[in-house]
Amino acid sequence: MNKSIARQILNLLGLAGVLIVNGLANVLPLNNLSTGEISDRFEVFFVPAGYVFSIWGLIYLGLIGFGIYQALPSQRENPRLVKVGYWFLVSCLANIAWLFCWHYELFPFSLVMMVILLLSLITIYLRLDIGRARVSTAETWFVNVPFSLYLGWITVATIANVTSLLDYYGWDGWGISAQIWAVIMLAAAGLISAIMSLTRADIVYSLVIIWAVVGIAVKHSSEPLVSMAAWITAVFVLVMIIAGVWRSKSQQTNRAAL
Repeated sequence: MNKSIARQILNLLGLAGVLIVNGLANVLPLNNLSTGEISDRFEVFFVPAGYVFSIWGLIYLGLIGFGIYQALPSQRENPRLVKVGYWFLVSCLANIAWLFCWHYELFPFSLVMMVILLLSLITIYLRLDIGRARVSTAETWFVNVPFSLYLGWITVATIANVTSLLDYYGWDGWGISAQIWAVIMLAAAGLISAIMSLTRADIVYSLVIIWAVVGIAVKHSSEPLVSMAAWITAVFVLVMIIAGVWRSKSQQTNRAAL
């Protein structure tokens, strides 16, 4: 079998596996526990309101679009998709493994799987050169947007997973209050988003961060410090989006003038 065809088929199988296991995790649910029920056990502030998790529907819709697009005969030798290689399959396997680890309360292993998922998505993002490589409209919507969405959310999820694991082990935060640590994590998320805006002008990635931090502000409205920090982070990220777009347009204008 042609290597490109094998890659396309394995990507589709990996995506199908993710969709099936995620569906079962909610319908059964796995270990008779929903993902949200487990998350609510941890007394951490870097967790958004429940409605925020509806973004998974958008992420999976985007990934289905990518799965179909990359499987087209016309995309078999697409150099950008060839560069992705089997990293998408790795991300699918990590996603599936995370669900089992989380639902069966293997929290340390869940963080390992989350980190593998994050690293695989970063690898895909860099290999696709999102935000820098010029691509067609179809490739923007079926390749770039899905992975910007996915990476943005997994960035937030990884930070949340770390804070949950530390709470699981009863870490005292070196004497620093949980609210202050939440502010630090929000600042970290804002900084990462700013870097993505200024270096890649990736609006989709940053909008995911805004969606998540606003959800944190809503959920923890009774904690003024956390809520205010989350709102400030959202505004900061929005300003960085505008700055990133302006910087990108200026660079394009300067290149055109040369």
